[in-house]
Amino acid sequence: MSAILKTQKLRVEFRNREMRQATKVALHGLDLEVHAGEVFGFLGPNGAGKTTTINVLLGFVPPTSGAASLFGIDVRQPIARQRIGYLPELTYYYKFLSAEELLRFYAKIFGLARGETDKRIAELLKLVELEHAAKRPIKSYSKGMQQRVGLAQALINNPDLLILDEPTSGLDPLGRMKVREIIQRLKEQGKTVFFSSHELGEVETVCDRVAIIHQGELKAVGRVNEITGRHASLEKAFLDIIGFQTSTAP
Repeated sequence: MSAILKTQKLRVEFRNREMRQATKVALHGLDLEVHAGEVFGFLGPNGAGKTTTINVLLGFVPPTSGAASLFGIDVRQPIARQRIGYLPELTYYYKFLSAEELLRFYAKIFGLARGETDKRIAELLKLVELEHAAKRPIKSYSKGMQQRVGLAQALINNPDLLILDEPTSGLDPLGRMKVREIIQRLKEQGKTVFFSSHELGEVETVCDRVAIIHQGELKAVGRVNEITGRHASLEKAFLDIIGFQTSTAP
């Protein structure tokens, strides 16, 4: 299978010149491949390097060494990101706008024609189940509804690859279920979804493959059943792989 997202020996270092501290290595030679049409979970504890990896893919952070590519194009070239959609962990929208107005705004940024825009907005509002609230201001939305309109925004340009940073963070069980259903529908449409998450139960349900990263190093990658192995759940496998030891009270 062709890899549409790939990193090779990716290394990222951060220097703190003001405090004169030692260089912090966020990624240690990360090798990763995501194939077309799969849902790929990117897992790790806080500070593991997940967001740094995503920022390199989006062109926000330059790699210190190694390489990263999207659709076979170096991520340092803007054209590499032409076919992707992105949802950050924290979304910042003009909350006085309605979902329909927000999507129309982003459609203009991507240069969509008026007829195409109307059709695309209708399709996306149906996908994220917000037709009933299309004309309501976003400030009146619940957290789950705001996350779903964020997904619609990330899809306005009909991308082949969707990159999501903690898409279910802070959502209640119903909100997580709806986001999971949307990801499943996207997979059925042939989209590729790459997302980071702390919700291991969600990952176990929806992902084809997962990678576990810890302290900037790739610890495991494979299908969910391969990662879980002899463990009862992905959560227990995850804790074992990162070397977490539960404390035992006397």
